[in-house]
Amino acid sequence: MTNENISDSVMNTDTDSSAASEIDKDINSESTDDNNSSLLDFDDDPLSATAVSKKSLVIFFLIDTSGSMKGKKMGELNTVMEELIPEIRRVGEADTEVKVAVLTFSTDVKWMYQAPIPIEEFEWARLRASGVTSLGAAFKELSLRMSRTSYLNSPSLSFAPVIFLMTDGYPSDDYKAGLKELQSNSWYKFGLKAALGIGQEANDNVLAEFTGSADTVVHAYSGGQLAQMIKIIAVTSSQIGSKSMTLSDETGRELSEQDVFSAKQKLLGQQIQELVSSQTDGDDVPFDTGW
Repeated sequence: MTNENISDSVMNTDTDSSAASEIDKDINSESTDDNNSSLLDFDDDPLSATAVSKKSLVIFFLIDTSGSMKGKKMGELNTVMEELIPEIRRVGEADTEVKVAVLTFSTDVKWMYQAPIPIEEFEWARLRASGVTSLGAAFKELSLRMSRTSYLNSPSLSFAPVIFLMTDGYPSDDYKAGLKELQSNSWYKFGLKAALGIGQEANDNVLAEFTGSADTVVHAYSGGQLAQMIKIIAVTSSQIGSKSMTLSDETGRELSEQDVFSAKQKLLGQQIQELVSSQTDGDDVPFDTGW
């Protein structure tokens, strides 16, 4: 991995925009037609746990399994997630341990497994849909588990997590209270966040509250779009999340962790929107036809 020091184009008055722009130039110059190729190549992780070489990245999937997901939506989601796992396995580098944790929410919130599973060992357990949409409860459970005493207890250096939310409807509980609790979690603050609305009833404004930006929210109205959007978000966020970067301003002063992760989140939004705009709608039937 090479060392890069972004100094010429990062200005004090616009750190996030210029940093993301400079990173994007590096990506464009080094990328290939393979969407799974490395997007970033930086050293010195700003969110370190201990001084060991192995780095850990946990990808959290928050998935709506309420009754409105029953049928084609859940069937398509299960299929694409089974196909996605092998693609994510190719994302991490030799010095990165990628793990997956899946939290489902309906009337109750449940983890697919009781701890994050290394991507090499992870097997998708097909989900079923029933109940209501307890998104607020899911936010509280995620906040509880995103800590050094629980799911983020790796002894290695740790990248901030990737958090990917998928839902097809409006929350049935007090999601704002749950989100407020989650927003106080440092891992959430520094994590890469993205969300996918499924079908006509998904509320993109709620999803943007979760991610903090409309650029990191996309929508799928059919099975074909669902497969495209899940793969775009999961692979792109994993690529960006598993790369370290060091930023400095024009004076050579190292910038804060918040600046670094704000630049990563901005870059994620740019990459997602560019990839989404390049996709075709296809001829598949929308989820909500005939409902």
